[in-house]
Amino acid sequence: MALTLADLVVNPALNLKSLGSNRTPLTASIDWVAVTELDNPQPFLSGGELVLTTGARLVTVDAQRSFVRQIRRAGAAGIGFGIGFEHDVVPPALVAESNRWGVPVVEVPYVTPFIVIGKLVADSRSADHYAKLERLLRQHQVLARALLSGGGLPALLHKLAGMTATDVAITQYGTELFSSTPHAMPDDDWHAVALATGKRDASTLWLRKPFTDDGIVDYARGLIGIELNNLMQRRTTARHIAGQVLADIVHGTLEGADAAARLQNLQINPAAKNSVLLVQGTGTAFATLASMSLPHELEGAVAAVVNDGEAHELAVVVPAQAGDPGALGRALSRQMTDVGITGSVGIGGAYSQANGLRWSYFEAREAASRGLDVNVPERLSLTSLLLASGDVPMADMAAEALGPLVAFDQAHGAELVHTLEAYLRLNGSVASVAEALTLHRNTVRYRLTQIAELTGYDPAVTADRVQLWLALAVRRLAKPGAL
Repeated sequence: MALTLADLVVNPALNLKSLGSNRTPLTASIDWVAVTELDNPQPFLSGGELVLTTGARLVTVDAQRSFVRQIRRAGAAGIGFGIGFEHDVVPPALVAESNRWGVPVVEVPYVTPFIVIGKLVADSRSADHYAKLERLLRQHQVLARALLSGGGLPALLHKLAGMTATDVAITQYGTELFSSTPHAMPDDDWHAVALATGKRDASTLWLRKPFTDDGIVDYARGLIGIELNNLMQRRTTARHIAGQVLADIVHGTLEGADAAARLQNLQINPAAKNSVLLVQGTGTAFATLASMSLPHELEGAVAAVVNDGEAHELAVVVPAQAGDPGALGRALSRQMTDVGITGSVGIGGAYSQANGLRWSYFEAREAASRGLDVNVPERLSLTSLLLASGDVPMADMAAEALGPLVAFDQAHGAELVHTLEAYLRLNGSVASVAEALTLHRNTVRYRLTQIAELTGYDPAVTADRVQLWLALAVRRLAKPGAL
């Protein structure tokens, strides 16, 4: 603890005498000792000093009063006036001016060297600094032990909250990751400390004002940044592992007891109902999506990164008891917006077993194709069920039906596939297709004739129309390059 003038006055070895009035406190901490014989030392003071002088230049009343005023303006802790040199007693004008302005003044006898006072203050400051370093080192050890002993960031934040005497939280992309007071989102009453994780993930440590910081926040900041980066790496690895299992289930290469065992290893209960939330993306945006933290509403979910050719998907497997799938999808969509990613969230139905997970996956993919921010399945999809069945070669059937149209469009710059999609979407109305595509009705009829000739399926015939509709649905849902 830093010395005060009161501590010096009660030290019998110094023989100091306080000359201030009862209204002048001696409790201010002394930051340093400044010895001066200048009549105006203010430019050389920074505040908090005990100014020691023999008053060699303070020979007039005006000089003595001016000296006190300069000391007060500098914010010094007080004046120590050495007697027995130029003055046998502390000048009364100096004492009176000190009492007027509330500047503490003590008499330093001739037998007490200024250097003794300076050494006491310096030793006290050194002891305070050493004690602070020891305390800081102990706090470093406590934080590191909390992090490494299995408690992770929540344990570290709990310790940090105690050390800073306030609430603390960590956010990433504006979403709360951890907090000593869960779900208390920071506002203007919180102090923000940017975290460096090696990623552009806008990670921030928050401390509720006011708080105590003797240097521990900077150390905690470094630990948290390293741990967040490690968590991101572990999260990405776990999602790729889960993605491989999900891809095997979707492709039908993992079934029955093997599929159930692999799902259980991922903490997915195959006997319970689970639904899939699906987001598709590309490039760097998807890399961010694949590594970002999930909103707290999806804490019990398992995320999987599915990469297959040019298709990239983040699939989140959610147990039915986690809550309303629509609300969970909206939470995921908000998280994506915070991250800066624009995309559609598709939601599949809730089913049990590996086959049910496959159905939910294809339902979620079909739902995402509708293009809304959040797309809830309306009903069990025939197309999704057919795609989920490994025994039905839907992709091959779709390629066989639509291949001639795709080839013709590419060779001639035609729009037969686009015309077919519009025709089926508009329930076979030639007039509606002509209006939607800004074409003459005869042009639409001619294109429909070309479609029938190239594919062997006549869009005007119900059975053929179903075949073409299924082929287009499969083409839309299948991964790029599959058709």
